Amino acid sequence: MSSEPQGHEVPGQRPPQAAMPAPGSVHLTVENNDRSSIMVAAGNITLLAKPPLQARDIPAQQLRAVREAWVNYSWDNTPLSVAGEAEAHLLDPDAALAVVCGPEGFGKRAAGIRALWKAATRPGRPPLARSPGATELKEILTDWNSPTDPDLSVLPAEPGVGYLLDVSEEISGWTDPVRASSDLIAHAQSLSTKGSFLVVIADDRSWPVTESGPHAAVVARATHRPHALQLARAHLKFLHRKADRDAWLSRTNQTDDNAQTSAAHLLRRTSSPEHAARLAELLARAPLSPQGLLAAIAAFEEWHDQVADVFAATEQNADDRALLIASLFLDGSDVLDAQKAARMLLNEKPPKNVRAILSGPDLTTRLKQVGVNAEDRRILLADKPGYARSVLLHLWRQRPDIHVPLLKWLTDLTAPKGPGAGRLDAIGDLLHDLAVAERDIRALDKLREWITDDDSRLAQRELVARVMARAAEADGVGAAVRDRLLTWSQEPAVGIAHTVALVCRTSFAEHFPRQTLFRLRHILDRPERDEAVQTAEQALRSFAALDGQLPRVSSAVFGWAKQHQHLAGHRAFLALLDPTTDAYALRVLLAAAEGKPEVKQALVEAWISVLGNPAVHAQATGVLIAWARSRLQDPLIPGELILDVMREVVDRHLMATPISALVFGEADVCYDAAVIDLRKQLRLPSPDAFTTSVSQKA
Repeated sequence: MSSEPQGHEVPGQRPPQAAMPAPGSVHLTVENNDRSSIMVAAGNITLLAKPPLQARDIPAQQLRAVREAWVNYSWDNTPLSVAGEAEAHLLDPDAALAVVCGPEGFGKRAAGIRALWKAATRPGRPPLARSPGATELKEILTDWNSPTDPDLSVLPAEPGVGYLLDVSEEISGWTDPVRASSDLIAHAQSLSTKGSFLVVIADDRSWPVTESGPHAAVVARATHRPHALQLARAHLKFLHRKADRDAWLSRTNQTDDNAQTSAAHLLRRTSSPEHAARLAELLARAPLSPQGLLAAIAAFEEWHDQVADVFAATEQNADDRALLIASLFLDGSDVLDAQKAARMLLNEKPPKNVRAILSGPDLTTRLKQVGVNAEDRRILLADKPGYARSVLLHLWRQRPDIHVPLLKWLTDLTAPKGPGAGRLDAIGDLLHDLAVAERDIRALDKLREWITDDDSRLAQRELVARVMARAAEADGVGAAVRDRLLTWSQEPAVGIAHTVALVCRTSFAEHFPRQTLFRLRHILDRPERDEAVQTAEQALRSFAALDGQLPRVSSAVFGWAKQHQHLAGHRAFLALLDPTTDAYALRVLLAAAEGKPEVKQALVEAWISVLGNPAVHAQATGVLIAWARSRLQDPLIPGELILDVMREVVDRHLMATPISALVFGEADVCYDAAVIDLRKQLRLPSPDAFTTSVSQKA
């Protein structure tokens, strides 16, 4: 049975009432078959060697921007033709490919999305999308294992889809750009036969246009920046619906004597479209008042002048600087916690001398002097968005000697009883912003020093995992972070490997499923089943439970498990099929095996390979016993199918320790009724098979 995924169902519960199908969609009705409902939730179980890359919808806000707030000219009134050129390439029936090249900050992504939208909605173009009269627009996630050698054979190729593929960060590192670009051209030609097309976003010079005519014929080059000021005005008016603030971006409202009646001076010829969009968003959120404008300007400038003034005023005052740093990481906390954290940073104890205690300004006054407000005895930075990030960036860049002691202090700050123990998410956000702003993987490499093998420091591992997971998706550093996670997954230190396993339990798995599996495989191959391996097993089960991911996970795991003595594959198979914690994967795979002989055979072959590996015998014994119990206790488990699988396994692998223990028992081990019942139902092997098994054992 096959069907498009319909959403994730909680195993063992009745599926929710289905919504009415959309016109033209496939409608599947399943009655009196609970296991089939689970199959619908999981997706079609097909054991493919290479599932295609994921493609997600292009964000609606980005589509609105290119539809409603498009700017067609640059600062010198040069028409911008790149989107139109890309659209023409897409509509060429022999190409269906546009490669948008150009420097960073020239609006390439927006031009590519606009070309997709225009091509998809051009009158007279035959609609081949799933929804009548429309073409889906999707972005392909660059989820190949190696960013230097992308496997383009796994690109998706659905009919009636306009695809966006952004390789601008990694194309310069491709080992064979000519071969890769030729593969992209061939893939797009295949898409054209399905009414689909592809836009590739590249950098300024890595696409091999000099190699041949086909390579140059698909290029649309961005040579001018869009007019940033007009783009900001368009965003403010059409996207944010704040036309009443247009004067804030008017140059006629700006004078030499009072430049802060307008924010127009913030955008120049060198300003990128991203800067324009960010300024428009800040102006739209600001209160409609002179103070609101000033706050938006300061936030856009990242509080540069204010931060510089604070550090200049505290040159000889380490106490106040430490209080400022503590406040950044403890926003919303009690001011006394900030004072305590500041003393921790300076490695000083509270003063005991009454004269010293009574001297100097009050705590609230000291906070105000460094730009931090306090309300009801709590740190309040919400009214200065971006201020904490700006101070941290200034500190990181201007005081590089603080890097090591700062991270050591953060370790103590976030310890279970530290002042920042309840602030892990916010602290992680700051560290993520620091790494992305620096666009330098070395800022994240310093977090590696934060990870130890000390079990009492698990909170720090979780925090680093959050930071790395978010940074893996960030522009500028994402590809390098993903590569670093691959390196870390192969480290012998348990703390480092455990951190990567924790990353694989975050949204990283949803956005980069192939890379998640690749990193988990390295961790699962560790010699000992330590906490890194156990967390990797949990991550694998959680990943398989995500909507539509079980087919991908099971295909990979069955492929690994068939390999002789493949420790990672055997651990993965046992973790995935263990119903003790969550029977979801087992239920779905057994339901698939009832209708697909190849799935049943894959289960048998995987068991045969697993049972031949003594390193996992103890784990395999536990899973076999769990299968025996589920057969009687779980109404969603097909008991007869379990018997069929186990009979074939017994016939071929009787003398493996887990099977012999299951069939014949072990001394001094008491088995429950489920195991005893399974023994009664199993058909003992023939004498010839028994002799063969003994010979194999010998």
